[in-house]
Amino acid sequence: MRQVLTPDGNTSKEPKIPNKDLVKMYEMMVQVRLLDEKGIRLQRQGRIGFYVPSTGQEATQIGLVAALKDSDWIFPSYREIGIVFYRGIPLQHIIDQWFGNANDTHKGRRLSCLVGVREANFVNPSAPIGTQIVQAAGVAYGMAHKKEKKITAVFFGDGATSSNDFHSGMNFASVLKTPTIFFCQNNQWAISVPLSRQTASEKIADKAKGYGMPGEQIDGNDIIGVFAAVKEAADKARKGEGPYFIEAITYRLGPHTTSDDPKKYREDSEVEQWRAKDPILRFRKFLENKGLWDDKKEKTWREEVLKEIDEAVDKAEATGPPEIDTIFTDVYKEMPWHLKEQLEDLKQFKRRYE
Repeated sequence: MRQVLTPDGNTSKEPKIPNKDLVKMYEMMVQVRLLDEKGIRLQRQGRIGFYVPSTGQEATQIGLVAALKDSDWIFPSYREIGIVFYRGIPLQHIIDQWFGNANDTHKGRRLSCLVGVREANFVNPSAPIGTQIVQAAGVAYGMAHKKEKKITAVFFGDGATSSNDFHSGMNFASVLKTPTIFFCQNNQWAISVPLSRQTASEKIADKAKGYGMPGEQIDGNDIIGVFAAVKEAADKARKGEGPYFIEAITYRLGPHTTSDDPKKYREDSEVEQWRAKDPILRFRKFLENKGLWDDKKEKTWREEVLKEIDEAVDKAEATGPPEIDTIFTDVYKEMPWHLKEQLEDLKQFKRRYE
């Protein structure tokens, strides 16, 4: 298993990453963690309907996006929202989607947290498991056909490796040499199904061999190691060397979603063992050792993020719902007569209760 940054924050191989980028990577990890804490509280208070946390898996998403170009396309599962922040999308954009308000670019139509952002080349995630794997391979094939020096990277969990789409996507990409990074976040649990019941393979990365694709297993809580592995894979893909498979060993510290109770299927002692491997704490030690971070900067950054989150929540909560017309729009270029009638009936019904 590839590991660059040890649990105590030391490394024998200094990464070729500018200091300002190292700091940005850490700041985004902390922002994702703080957003998780707020999102779960809002759902428990009944202020939003659903939330998908990524606590414990911050290093995978931020390490990957930091190693790619902004022109590259990301196909997420549903636990990678830090990518859009790294690419400059404001918190307000995402929090509006949680509330499904009039400013939500998805117009309140999607499950909270399943948000795509075109400006960040961040594709809409899907609730069905593994569908994005085939899509990423197909888009990459199109990019290569047009001779664009872009790649796709697709996230999925250990559970998705049992899906039909995993096989289809891997086989397609390998045969046609598409510029795709297949990034498996092995967080040990597919909701309540442990890895031991998911596969008999010693490593998920071993599955890549069956498709004639290079692959490796890395420490997914080591953000520097994630960056290095993704950067190497991306460089090869841009040269026309085809796809690459990365299995990142990490752990979902929280519930699968706010609809899940992990205490029913795993022991607290297991969670605490992984909590000691927290990727944020490990990276902070590294930055402190380099003189790039300290308690004062930590306090200041957390206060800034929490203030921005609270202000965004207040604004999102005060914003009304999308116009009632949006129930019917964006399906047909010109609305057919029967939908126009239904829309008018709905408006009349609404007026009776206003």
